[in-house]
Amino acid sequence: MTSQAQAGSPLPGVRGLAFLGFPLHPAKRPSDERAMHLFDVHVPMLFLQGTRDQLADMELLVSVTQRLGEGASLHLFQEADHSFHVPARSGRKDADVRGEMLDIFVEWTLKVTSGGPAGRGDRVRD
Repeated sequence: MTSQAQAGSPLPGVRGLAFLGFPLHPAKRPSDERAMHLFDVHVPMLFLQGTRDQLADMELLVSVTQRLGEGASLHLFQEADHSFHVPARSGRKDADVRGEMLDIFVEWTLKVTSGGPAGRGDRVRD
């Protein structure tokens, strides 16, 4: 909802938007329609997304973030679902994923608040 408000009219003091599991579409109904308003957002955007998220087809999400340009950063968490839970077979624990997410968020936030290029070079990382 914040991204829709930002797209409609820039919100005072908002310097960037971070999405923890962007709900691109309903489960099992791939579409990128929910992302169309993002093209009217003119602040850096960070997308933290699990590769097993049923609410975001990876191919569609990668395409959207690429089309958004250098102001959009996408970081993928292998084997994580929408809640960033990872199965035991992944060899990781949920706490590991949360720690990595926090590190990436802090790094991105520091870039955004310092006026640095928050999106450049970070198009898709995993």
